[in-house]
Amino acid sequence: MSKKILVADDEPNIVISLEYLLKREGYTVTIARDGQEALDAIARDQPDLVLLDVMMPKKSGFEVCQELRINEALQHIKILMLTAKGRDTDVAKGLALGADAYMTKPFATRDLVQKVAQMLGQSE
Repeated sequence: MSKKILVADDEPNIVISLEYLLKREGYTVTIARDGQEALDAIARDQPDLVLLDVMMPKKSGFEVCQELRINEALQHIKILMLTAKGRDTDVAKGLALGADAYMTKPFATRDLVQKVAQMLGQSE
């Protein structure tokens, strides 16, 4: 069974390219375009990994991350924060709130695919 990934980002171009890239790698991909939609999708679909943008409408990626880590039923889900906010303080905040990894935009697609595979225990 393929691993499930939720892409939570409000930037259509990024969503389209990530969805294409991850599906091509054999993952099942769902999309959320704001923080609340992401939380709803996570509760419903229980993905293996969430690619989480920080700056989103309704709830920020930081808030989504924090809510996931508080909920015992969802704590096992891996979180990779993908964001343009690359300052050391932003990275530290994301990791402190429970993100498993942090990548800044723009990123190389090859690096992202490798990171996803590594986080899902499927390293090449």
